[in-house]
Amino acid sequence: MCGIAGEIRFDGGRPDLAAVERMTDRLAARGPDGRGMWSQGAIALGHRRLEVIDLSERGAQPMTDAHTGLTGVFNGCIYNYRELRAELETAGHRFFSTSDTEVMLKAYHEWGLAFVDRLFGMFAFAIAEHATGRLVLGRDRLGVKPLYIAPQSGRRSGGLRFASSLPSLLAGGGVDTSIDPVALHQYLTLHGTVAAPHTILAGVRKLPPATVRVVEPDGSEHDTLYWQPRYERLPEHVGMGADDWRDALMGALRTAVRRRTVADVEVGVLLSGGLDSSLIVALLAEHGQDGLQTFSVGFEAEGGEEGDEFVYSDMVARQFGTDHRQLLVPSDRLPEALEGAVSAMSEPMVSHDVVAFHLLAEQVSKYVKVVQSGQGADEILAGYHWYPALAAVPRDEEPETYMRTYFDRPHGDLARMLQPHMRGADASGDLVRTHMAAPGARTALDAALRLDTHVMMVDDPVKRVDNMTSDWGLEARVPFLDHEFVELAAACPPELKLAQGGKGVLKDIGRQVLPREVVDRPKGYFPVPAIRHMAAPVFERVRDALSAPAAKNRGIFLPSYVDELLAAPDRHRTHRGANALWQVALLEIWLQAHGID
Repeated sequence: MCGIAGEIRFDGGRPDLAAVERMTDRLAARGPDGRGMWSQGAIALGHRRLEVIDLSERGAQPMTDAHTGLTGVFNGCIYNYRELRAELETAGHRFFSTSDTEVMLKAYHEWGLAFVDRLFGMFAFAIAEHATGRLVLGRDRLGVKPLYIAPQSGRRSGGLRFASSLPSLLAGGGVDTSIDPVALHQYLTLHGTVAAPHTILAGVRKLPPATVRVVEPDGSEHDTLYWQPRYERLPEHVGMGADDWRDALMGALRTAVRRRTVADVEVGVLLSGGLDSSLIVALLAEHGQDGLQTFSVGFEAEGGEEGDEFVYSDMVARQFGTDHRQLLVPSDRLPEALEGAVSAMSEPMVSHDVVAFHLLAEQVSKYVKVVQSGQGADEILAGYHWYPALAAVPRDEEPETYMRTYFDRPHGDLARMLQPHMRGADASGDLVRTHMAAPGARTALDAALRLDTHVMMVDDPVKRVDNMTSDWGLEARVPFLDHEFVELAAACPPELKLAQGGKGVLKDIGRQVLPREVVDRPKGYFPVPAIRHMAAPVFERVRDALSAPAAKNRGIFLPSYVDELLAAPDRHRTHRGANALWQVALLEIWLQAHGID
């Protein structure tokens, strides 16, 4: 985990180095082990380092390779960097470090933009070409590592800035902080998700996943989408039965977990006690990892709802002899914990488990720098309760079925929530209809899983894990998002995913290595009952935020709607059962916390 930032000018001027320094310093939590700056001509780069691979100063960034005439900054990890290094050495390259960053620079020099096809990992990068003044930006296939971009005005055509977080761009100044109506519609409809390239702010965009953007010195840009798996049955899989698919996915998952042990520091596991994280622990134990450190978090019960799943995480820890630690959070810690989590959010996130992840990451970072986490399996292998309904409809009916099943509320409901100037077109419906109509998905379920994997997951659970862990200098790796595993799962027949109440093929894998109680338990999640039921300390924070002058001046929501929510804080629910007051308040809390008037 690191933080990257920078600026390129198109107006003949030089970058604002003070602004780039402020942006870089705002990323200190992502990279507490080092800081670096570089500038030449129209480009400036900044970097905050978390030492995970090549702990020496030779791995520091920004990294300049004089032989290739390149300078780069990099966030993430290339899991196959050693294999790529050997291939590049055979081609004549010589290395001055043992870092994956240097491998990235030489790979770009050797193979050009196609070098990303050879990378196995999670990454966001910026590469400056000394000779041409060109800047190349890129992001990994599943968007595990973030990259935010903000245009800058200037004498002629301005420039742009980029950073690993949106608050970093705010620290640089000059950002249009007006609310993006498309993003607001998506936020209120897609459970807080705002799909790339949009963000809640009109002046900030996200580089989409699996995208390389070449920025020329004159400001012209060219994007390349370098990866998109097919959600269809492929010829090479003809004749495979259920057992064959189970074994193939088990092999791919073994490889994915093993890849994510690459580090010069210890790698632990965030163990919720669910099937996904428990499988990671089991496969690491199978791989021969002894003394594995595992971590779990839970909350006090509230409103009759339990807030921890320690019975399952303890079971797995005992089975595999891990060095296990629990964190139980009392409800009276939530107001303080909430402030920390909101500060760490690059964008507003309504899911309760942001608080859980933030508190857990704080404790975990005291023991390890890198953890594996089980995010992604539900989207990739149909683990959520709404997938059977989507699988049962014809393709031409799927967009409307998806919207009725998944959306927090229909488009028409926003009229009674939003001030007139905040209302717009059905942006979320347009997003779903466009994705569902794209070629490359055979069945209705295939199309839904593609949308959830490449849009909803990227800008909700994946972003949560990155933001909350990185705020404590902790690197989270997600083996279920290994791109080869995702490709294989995309081709897997839908009926094998839907079996046994969802994730059937993964449950079959789990039964080979895990206690039955873990595999066959009811589906769980990171519950935070005090938020779900608006416990008194949380409600006070919510009421204060919505009553603040900034909220009234901003005027996003109709006062009558806000008053209705505040009068019955635990009654109003979205279609998916989330607390409607929390969704409204969290947006305002986030805007105020980040100084957006």
